[in-house]
Amino acid sequence: MKQVNLSKFDNSWYKPGNSLKRFVWYLKNRVLLKSSLLWPNSFKIFALRFFGAKVGKGVIIKPCVNIKYPWFLEIGDNVWIGEEVWIDNLGKVKIGSNVCLSQGALLLCGNHNYKKETFDLIVGDITLEDGVWVGAKAVVCPGVTMKSHSILTVGSVLTKDAEAFGIYQGNPAVLIKQRKVEG
Repeated sequence: MKQVNLSKFDNSWYKPGNSLKRFVWYLKNRVLLKSSLLWPNSFKIFALRFFGAKVGKGVIIKPCVNIKYPWFLEIGDNVWIGEEVWIDNLGKVKIGSNVCLSQGALLLCGNHNYKKETFDLIVGDITLEDGVWVGAKAVVCPGVTMKSHSILTVGSVLTKDAEAFGIYQGNPAVLIKQRKVEG
């Protein structure tokens, strides 16, 4: 029976941007976003836009946020990004308007093919449509779309698409009920 052999791992096909750009972003990210210092929101948004992110109006980014590659990121209007959110966007991440990412939420665009001896890198884009809420310490996995106003509850892991207005819970997350938004 074959076994995994990490010495054969090769992700040379993956080209997220030139080395200098990634290095400079790493430093900016470390100082402005990952920091616990209370930098003005406008500084953070300026840096994201400067590095290619599309960022709407009214976006709030709390301290200690980690964003891998802003050039793969699109954020709508009135989005809240809580403390210690990690957007590990090896692929494209599109966040609609009026989305809340609670403390410690993880958006993970990368995974590995455990069936391959070479443990190949797998990259999948993530889309969070308008009105989505990702609860604290919840994980959205590669290739997942959360449809309009769906919710992923605290500590849950979403491995498949979430239907509009669905509330998902567990690991793996399953639909538990429908969200009703009152006026």
